[in-house]
Amino acid sequence: MLKVLIVGAGQAGLQLALGLQQHGYDVTVMSARTADEIENGTIMSSQFQFDSTLRFERDLGIYFWEGQAPHTPFTRFMVGAEGPTPVVDWVSPLKKPGADVDQRLKMARWLRLFEENGGRLIIQSATVADLDTMAGAHDLVIIAAGKDGLAEMFQRDASRSPYTAPQRMLSVVYVNGYQPDPAGPGDHTVEFHMLPGKGEMIVMPALTVSGPCHILFFEAVPGGPLDVFGDIRSPQQHLERFLELLELHVPWTREKYTKLELTDAGATLRGGFTPVVRHPVATLPSGGRVLGMGDVVVANDPITGQGANMAAKFAAVYLNAIVQHGDRPFDAAFMERAFESFWTLHGRATTEWTNIMLQPPPPHMLELLGAAGQFPAIAHRYTEAFDDPNDFLEWFTDPDKAAVYLAEVVGAASGSGR
Repeated sequence: MLKVLIVGAGQAGLQLALGLQQHGYDVTVMSARTADEIENGTIMSSQFQFDSTLRFERDLGIYFWEGQAPHTPFTRFMVGAEGPTPVVDWVSPLKKPGADVDQRLKMARWLRLFEENGGRLIIQSATVADLDTMAGAHDLVIIAAGKDGLAEMFQRDASRSPYTAPQRMLSVVYVNGYQPDPAGPGDHTVEFHMLPGKGEMIVMPALTVSGPCHILFFEAVPGGPLDVFGDIRSPQQHLERFLELLELHVPWTREKYTKLELTDAGATLRGGFTPVVRHPVATLPSGGRVLGMGDVVVANDPITGQGANMAAKFAAVYLNAIVQHGDRPFDAAFMERAFESFWTLHGRATTEWTNIMLQPPPPHMLELLGAAGQFPAIAHRYTEAFDDPNDFLEWFTDPDKAAVYLAEVVGAASGSGR
């Protein structure tokens, strides 16, 4: 029986571990925290997932929140200005709804399931020395946790990493009491508020430790008017500052946030990191090779909501690569192939699109997003591409392709007598 060591108990690591168990592998997981510590800790992310990555979990039989997590069939996009109303405002349905499950719930449940299935769990913050000692007893070692300096084992890929500093500062609150817009499609709607020159504010319904809630977060341009959480000392102070910013910079949502309360004492998060792509294979002091996955090797900014989706796609691609490899040695060539398969299928498009979205929106993007309010086909294609960002490269990110696509949509609408 092939032995696999996975360091990290997040979306990527645990989804892969549970999948490998189902294929008969002997899996060990190293986690810095127990399931109880995860469940009772502070929030870790915003983790909205689209249908394709929820399907991975359903296929493995590990999506346990049907009927509990609010499914989200609508998206609403707004572009703000200095006035009391947005200059762009449109709604589009998703073909299949997404969902957001607090990772404190999900990872705690999965970690317990992993042990119930016979997996070996080691509660320990792994070091390079630990991995060097343990690598010889395993056929494959995968690093899916970037803390404790493990991500630094993997060298930065400068050709795929245009940034050397954080491009956004994140501020997150999980709240109860968010009021749906009476004129909108309902409270099960993901909202994206683009605030040019300032950043973004995003809202999504979710399931947390206390039940259904809403997640609100600012993506602040560093040093800008939304980047003002550095002096926060308590969760309540964090919420109060958040509400002040909503009043100042997103006033058209005023009626929705007058009754907000934090869901629990761990319901706030703030910080920032530099988007980076790293080479997927690292060498231990003894010469052994380890394979990186998840945000250890591809860390994108949360602006496009792809973090949990990318982690799930990583796990799915690696699971297939490992199973298809059979009992041959998991050498560096295998590791490179597995990563490049992920990069070709998912990583390149998502990373390129996300990095573009961190810049001031160019005229062709603003034109498309504005036109989406008049032409539902544009709005629909935009929202669906979040599930498969490869499509953005075909019409949205390139100005020439955007012009051709917009002309096609306008022509089709004119021909239909619209």
